[in-house]
Amino acid sequence: FLGDNTMTSLKLKTLLASLALAASGMAAAQNSLLNVSYDVAREFYKDYNAAFAAHYKKTTGQDVKIDQSHAGSSAQARAVNDGLAADVVTMNTTTDVQFLADSGVVAKDWAKKFPHDASPTTSTMLFLVRNGNPKGIKDWDDLIKPGVQVIVVNPKTGGNGRYAYLAAWGAVREKGGTEAQAAEFVGKLYKNVPILAKGGRDATATFLQRNQGDVLITFESEVVSIDREFGAGKVDAIYPSVSVVAENPVAVVERTVAKKGTAQLAKAYLDYLYSEEAQEIAAKHAIRPRSEAVLKKYADTFKPLKQFTV
Repeated sequence: FLGDNTMTSLKLKTLLASLALAASGMAAAQNSLLNVSYDVAREFYKDYNAAFAAHYKKTTGQDVKIDQSHAGSSAQARAVNDGLAADVVTMNTTTDVQFLADSGVVAKDWAKKFPHDASPTTSTMLFLVRNGNPKGIKDWDDLIKPGVQVIVVNPKTGGNGRYAYLAAWGAVREKGGTEAQAAEFVGKLYKNVPILAKGGRDATATFLQRNQGDVLITFESEVVSIDREFGAGKVDAIYPSVSVVAENPVAVVERTVAKKGTAQLAKAYLDYLYSEEAQEIAAKHAIRPRSEAVLKKYADTFKPLKQFTV
C-alpha cells in the first residue's frame, strides 16, 4: 500500500517536473522572435536587436532572443508565405508585405498598424562607382552610354532591384519624359547589365569581390556597409539628380504569433523601431530615419536629394 503511494507521489513529482519544464520551454519559446528581413539590413538589425533586448529587459524584466534571416526581400516574402515561421517581417518594398497580406499571412490593414504607413525608415537609390569615378558617371543618362557596365539586383528577387528599376523609370518621368521614353530608357539600361544579382549583398560582392561592372545601383545604406567591410575609399557615392523614396515596411506575421503567443512581443519589437534610440541606430547605418531631430543631427550622412514616391 505504501509502495503504491510512493509510486503515485513519484509519478506526480515526475509529472509536475515535466510540466514545469514544458512551461519554462513555452516561456522561452514565447520570448523568442524570428525577424525575416531583406538582404542589406543585417548590420542594422544586429545593433537594433541588442538595443531592443536591453530595452525589453529594462521595462519588463524579461530576456528576449531574436533570430534573424536575411536574403532578397521578395525571396524572403515567398519563404514566409510558404511556411517560414517569422514573427515579424521587415522588408524593403511594400509589395512584398502586401503579397503576404493578400495571402492572409499578415493583417489586411498592416499599413495602418504602425506610423508612416508602417515604414519606420526609408532609403533611396544611388550609384556607387570605383574610387575616382573613372567612367565619369554623374546621372542616370550616363548609365546607358556604350561601354558602361551596370550591376543591379534582379527586380524579381529583391526590393533593391525593384527600386532600381522604378528609380530609373521615374527619373525619366520626373524630367518630363513619356511612359514610352521611360520604357526605352530602362530597356537600354538593362542592356548594359552583364549579370543580375540575387540580392543587395550579392550585388555588392559582384561589384567589389568579383570586380565586375563600372557602377552599382543600390541603397544609400550600402555605402556604410562597404566602408566597414572593405575599408573606406573603395567606392565613391554618386547622388543622381533625382531618385526614389524607398520605404522599409514592417508587419507582424499573424499566422505565426497566433500559434506561438508572441503577438505582444512582436508588436513591442516593431513599435520600438520608432523610438529615438532606434532611429539613431538607423541613421548610423545610413538608413534614413523618420525622426526629424535625428535626420537633422545626421545631415552630413544624408545629402539633400530630389526624391519622388511610387
